[in-house]
Amino acid sequence: MACTAPRPDAAHPTRAVVADTTLPPVRAFTQPAPVLPSRANTDITRDFLDLSFALESGRPLPVLTRFETPITVKLQGRSTPILRNDLARLLMRLRNEAAIDIRQVTQGPANIIIQTVAKDDIRRALPHAACFVVPNVDSLSAYRRARGTVRTDWAQLQKREKLAIFLPYDTSPQDMRDCLHEELAQALGPLNDLYRLEDSVFNDDNFHAVLTSFDMLILRATYDPALQNGMSREQVGARLPTILAQINPDGEHGRTAPRSRTDREWMNAIQVSVGPDTTNARRLAAAEKALSIAQSRGWSDQRRGFSHFILARALQNRDPHLAIRHFRLADQYFQASVPDGPHRAAVAGQLAAYALAQGDAQEALRLADSQIGNATTYQNAIHLASLLMLKSEALAALGQTAAAELARLDSLGWARYGFGPEWIVRAKQREIALLYPKNRTN
Repeated sequence: MACTAPRPDAAHPTRAVVADTTLPPVRAFTQPAPVLPSRANTDITRDFLDLSFALESGRPLPVLTRFETPITVKLQGRSTPILRNDLARLLMRLRNEAAIDIRQVTQGPANIIIQTVAKDDIRRALPHAACFVVPNVDSLSAYRRARGTVRTDWAQLQKREKLAIFLPYDTSPQDMRDCLHEELAQALGPLNDLYRLEDSVFNDDNFHAVLTSFDMLILRATYDPALQNGMSREQVGARLPTILAQINPDGEHGRTAPRSRTDREWMNAIQVSVGPDTTNARRLAAAEKALSIAQSRGWSDQRRGFSHFILARALQNRDPHLAIRHFRLADQYFQASVPDGPHRAAVAGQLAAYALAQGDAQEALRLADSQIGNATTYQNAIHLASLLMLKSEALAALGQTAAAELARLDSLGWARYGFGPEWIVRAKQREIALLYPKNRTN
C-alpha cells in the first residue's frame, strides 16, 4: 500500500533520506503517456460532484473552492534531488495535462508550501496520517496553534489562498512521491476519496501511486473558466456537462456504468483492518466483516477484489493457505473489473512468493513476468522491485544464472526508490531468497 494511513479523523486530506549505498543508482520512471478515461461523461460528472463536495469523513462541503491562478508552490525543509525532480515532473504534468497555471518559486510567499518534516512530528500533529494538507497555515507549528479552529476548517472556506502540505523526509523516495501526488492534488482540487474509483488516487485503497489521467481530467475541470469559487453543488452540476464535452469529447460516447455508493460500514471495517494500533484478532474480524458486506451488496468490481485482498493480508500469518485462496479470488475480481490496472501487480507478488515457497519456480516466474509491465506502467517501484526479485530467484532456481543476475541488478535500482535505505533493500532481498526451499536448506 502507499503512504496513507486510514484514520477516523478525516478533517484534513492525507495520504497515510537515501543513505550512501553500494547498490546500483536509483532508477527513475519516465513521464506517463496521458490516456483520457474511457467511461461516460455522465459518470465523470457524478464522480466530480461526489469528490468535490464532501470530505473523506463524509462531511458535506457547501461550495466549490479553488485557487485563483497563477498558483505558486514552494518546497521547504529537508529535500533530496529525487524529491525535487519528482516535484518538477508533477508540476509539468499539471501544466500540460490539467492546464493549470502553476509553478515553483524559491523566494517570497507562495500559495502552497510543501514542508518536509519528521514522521514523528506528523504523527504528533495528526496521529493517523502519514502526510496531510491544511488550509490557511504555512508551517506545522502554525497548524498546531490553529488546529480545531475556523481557520483550518475546510467547510468554512470560500476560496483557497494559502495551504500547507506536510511530507515526511525520513521515508522512502516512493512514499514521499506518493504523498506529494495525492496531497498536491487535494490542495488544488477534490478533498474526498471514493472507493468506487478504480482509476484514481482519490481512493483510499492506494493501488494508484501517481496521478492518473482521470485525476488530471478532474483537476482540469476544476479550473475551467466556467466554474467559480463559491458555486453550489447544483450550480457546478449544471455546468459540468458542457465543460466535460469540451475537454473530454470521447466521454460523450462512453459507456455509462453507474456504481452503487460505498457503505460507510464497509469503509469503517476496511479502515480498522488496514489501520495502525489494533490487534491481529480485531484486524481479521474487520476484514471478514468488510468481505461479508461486499458479498451482501453484490459487488463484483474492484471493491470486492479489495475485500478479498485485505482479508488475505489479515490471514497471512494465521492461515497462509486460506490467505492464498483469498489472494486468488482478489485476482479474479481485479482481472474482471480492472484487467489493465495496477491492482493485479500487488496480488501477483503475493502469489509468486507463495509459488516460490512451494518450490514451483516456473509458476513464480510466470506470475512475476505477467505483472512487471503493469508495475512499470503505474510507476510502483515497490511492486516492480519485488516482482523482479522474485523473478531473479525463480530464474536462479531454474538454472538460468545470467538472466537471474540481470533481474537482480534491475531490481536493486527500483528497490532503492521503493524501499529506501540499503538495509531495507538487503532485508527484502534476503526475505525473498529464503522463500525457495533449497535456499532455506542451504
